[in-house]
Amino acid sequence: MSLKQETLQPAPSHDATQPTLPAGSGNYWSVFAVCVFLLGAIGVVFGQTLGHGFVNYDDNSYVYENPQVIHGLNLKGIEWTFTHSVAGNWHPLTVMSHMLDCQLYGLNAGGHHLTNLLLHAATAILLFLVLREMTGALWRSAFVAAVFAIHPLRVESVAWVSERKDVLSGLFFMLTLGAYVRYVRKPPSLGRYLTVMFLFVLGLMCKPMLVTVPFVLLLLDYWPLNRFGAAANRFSISWRLIVEKIPLIVFSITVCVVTLLIQRQDTEISFPLRISNALVSYVAYCGQMFYPVGLAIMYPYPIHGLSIGKIILALLLLIAVSVGAFCWRQKHPHFLMGWLWYMGMLVPVIGLVQVGNQARADRHTYLPQIGLYILLTWMVVELTASWRGRRWVLGGGAMVVLAVLITCARAQTTYWRDSESLWTRSACISCNSIAHNNLGGVFRDEGRTEEAIAQFQMALAINPDFAEPHNNLGVVFAHQGRKEEAIAQYQKALAIKPDYAEPHYNLGNAFVRQGYVAEAISHYQKALAIKPDYMEVQNNLALVLATCPQASFRNGIEAVRLAERANQLAGGNNPAVLCTLAAAYAEAGRFPEAIETVQRAMPMAEAQTNTALAGALQSQLKLYQAGISFQGTEQAP
Repeated sequence: MSLKQETLQPAPSHDATQPTLPAGSGNYWSVFAVCVFLLGAIGVVFGQTLGHGFVNYDDNSYVYENPQVIHGLNLKGIEWTFTHSVAGNWHPLTVMSHMLDCQLYGLNAGGHHLTNLLLHAATAILLFLVLREMTGALWRSAFVAAVFAIHPLRVESVAWVSERKDVLSGLFFMLTLGAYVRYVRKPPSLGRYLTVMFLFVLGLMCKPMLVTVPFVLLLLDYWPLNRFGAAANRFSISWRLIVEKIPLIVFSITVCVVTLLIQRQDTEISFPLRISNALVSYVAYCGQMFYPVGLAIMYPYPIHGLSIGKIILALLLLIAVSVGAFCWRQKHPHFLMGWLWYMGMLVPVIGLVQVGNQARADRHTYLPQIGLYILLTWMVVELTASWRGRRWVLGGGAMVVLAVLITCARAQTTYWRDSESLWTRSACISCNSIAHNNLGGVFRDEGRTEEAIAQFQMALAINPDFAEPHNNLGVVFAHQGRKEEAIAQYQKALAIKPDYAEPHYNLGNAFVRQGYVAEAISHYQKALAIKPDYMEVQNNLALVLATCPQASFRNGIEAVRLAERANQLAGGNNPAVLCTLAAAYAEAGRFPEAIETVQRAMPMAEAQTNTALAGALQSQLKLYQAGISFQGTEQAP
């Protein structure tokens, strides 16, 4: 692909009676060739993900441990997506797409990766087509789309199943832009405007980050759609264009409010540090665009904060570029548009409202960096206008750039083949306590206990105030029978992070095993106060209330309420939860329901080859048939 010299005539000014026409039709065979190239390049970089698995970072919440998702797409599940959040986010369309994948592929991770790949490919091709339609510049548009398609910073968004929200929202973002261009360049039409609005709302239901779309549309009005008109009447026309965006802005505000109500903000990070980190992150993302090495899934906040020199330098660089963009706006309007696109689209994820403990993330650049690609591509073409042989120089340079990016992106994608590879890479390239903690989780799940303990301890050596490794160490110690050490670690985790549900749950389990029922119930209740839909806690608390040998602690009615909720959250097909529900029904004197529930659970346990549970269900069935409730410690969590 070469950046051939192209003649780009400014589109005529637009008003209500004078629609804008496309800047050029171009060669349709060239358009087709570019689309094929984009699809092929994406296949070269990301095709390997079809052999990758899930990773132990959000993929469990979104897919393989989410009972609502693994049952596939159905009316009940669709209703659930609109009334519940996943991993602290409300994005029903994204969750529905995971449900559809489970319907089609089950838990075959390759199918889920294929969907991400196809969505990203469609987004890149639409970016090319829409940008070409707006500007008439075929090869420049092709280069922008190609860099977007295969830049190493895209790897996290495409190779991570949980980042479906990026590629799906990106698709609807491009469809919204395409519909908007059609709305602008055709005679005024309510239908075309409603199409823009509809696609925008669908995009918001994929990822709330698209709240900035009305702002992006205003930037496109400025350039390349040229709807602001001449300087003399630009102010009045600007207000008309803003009024035109008000319905879209209303949707953006609504989604912002919903997101803030759902997401748990990290109040441990001071606001001055968030501002400082935002300034540094804006510059860091620019640096990664030119030098995409040392990429990791997680960039934690520096434990000792940011240096004053780095903050000041970042601020000065941002001011300098912003001033230059405004000063050159008449001669280079694409510079201002591209820079403000980048700065504006990053606002929701730059960290001013902190969710999570990451300082920045590669995935946050998915759509914002398109503005920088446009800015640089158009500037290079203009600055080399007088060069001899410019076509060959730019074409050759473009191919070299793309070849380097493909090589780097392919290498980066290999790190996503499994959880161990991903976290080993992240732990090696930075002083990253989160990576060590999650790598410890991989080793723990594989039974590599000593390696898991070493990773958790390394995480705590980096950050002693990190609650999660304390909790995870407690889990490992509990499995080793080191009960007192486990309890001590859970208590340390809660001392650091009092609103942490998992240590309360683990303490409840530990106290049940030791016979401290009152303490166990207290911790279960605290866990549910923090995390009301914590299925495992509801199940275990219901089990204690239904089967405790001490009659003073038993409460059949409450046990039924908790067990029914746990069963609902589990999707109704977890035999262990059904076993608890049956015990709760029996304690409440509802023996016919207890018998029916056990009979429903037994084939499920047998299908899972869980002979111990199947035997326990058989024994309890005889009790319930005799009108006797189950009481004992055999089922202690």
